[in-house]
Amino acid sequence: MKISDLPNSEKPRERLIKYGASNLSNEDLISIIIRNGIKNQNVKILSNQILSKIKSIDKLSDLSINELCQIKGIGKIKAITLLAAIELGNRVNNKDINQGILINNTDLVHKYFSHLIGNKKQEEILVILLDNKKRLLSYKLMYKGTNSASLASAKEMFNYAIKENADAMIIMHNHPSGHINPSVEDIKLTNTLIETGKIIGIPLLDHLITNGREYYSFFNEMVK
Repeated sequence: MKISDLPNSEKPRERLIKYGASNLSNEDLISIIIRNGIKNQNVKILSNQILSKIKSIDKLSDLSINELCQIKGIGKIKAITLLAAIELGNRVNNKDINQGILINNTDLVHKYFSHLIGNKKQEEILVILLDNKKRLLSYKLMYKGTNSASLASAKEMFNYAIKENADAMIIMHNHPSGHINPSVEDIKLTNTLIETGKIIGIPLLDHLITNGREYYSFFNEMVK
């Protein structure tokens, strides 16, 4: 059945107008983005096929253009449009991370930044810089690694901190496995950053490991 043959109460665009975007299903939202289907498969069917590729909606951004294009009826234009919409949503979601916000405990660090890397398939390291009153100066994703390790350089992190005139630094990285306990490499990196920070005068305030929901804090463990 074509979308045009459906009653207005089942058409995604009409539902958005009547109920608002926040009340639409994932299927309806994707249908609006990819716009139309193909012969014998309306846009809602295509949307369901996209959703069947992932375990949960937060994994949608993990799909590549090639993976999306393997679905019959999803060409490069639809795939690119969908991924662009996801990235735009991510950027809008970052609106609360404003320069100058006070970051004075680990819960706040995780609240503001975990969504940036928590669900990624590869290990990524986020460097967060603060002034002398623990207000946010800037943050930067500096490394992308394999699915089990990231390549981290203390020198590059501190070069970034010096360039931004930072007074302190926090780093956060994800574990794609979902386990948040630190590895031997994580411990080595943390110790290196602590010692280097003492010499340079830009202390490492914490190193968080996240899976997007939970986190491990080196600082919290050290002060126990």
